[in-house]
Amino acid sequence: MIRLATKTDEPSIKECAEQAYARYVPLIGRKPTPMVADFAAQIDAGEVFVATDDQDQLQGFIVFIVEEEHVLLENVAVVPSAAGQGIGKALISFCEAFARTKNLGSVQLYTNEKMIENLSIYAKLGYTELDRRSEDGFNRVYFEKALN
Repeated sequence: MIRLATKTDEPSIKECAEQAYARYVPLIGRKPTPMVADFAAQIDAGEVFVATDDQDQLQGFIVFIVEEEHVLLENVAVVPSAAGQGIGKALISFCEAFARTKNLGSVQLYTNEKMIENLSIYAKLGYTELDRRSEDGFNRVYFEKALN
């Protein structure tokens, strides 16, 4: 089940982010942005959705922001114990469906170039690479998926 996150979900969301992104810290040289996000503010803004199992245990989450012409997918993470079960794909599909309901033309996102798996995952999900930039000390790869 995917639902809007509540304040009580914040500790589980933080833990999920820590676990999901920990392997990238040595590659990047510091914590990536999703590990230090202000989840409380994002939850308050209605930007965070969680995927839960039948016991209402958090399996993953997604953060996205409605912008003028598109949705910015800011963060998607799955607890390592649930990886490979399609949860991340379901969360991304949820974001895309949400964007369609708002009549927005695309979903945009960026990821760190050191997160090699993400580069191929997003391509397989129909995202096109738009740009590569160095921002805030991170080398980022920007993607977009046009929605029909």
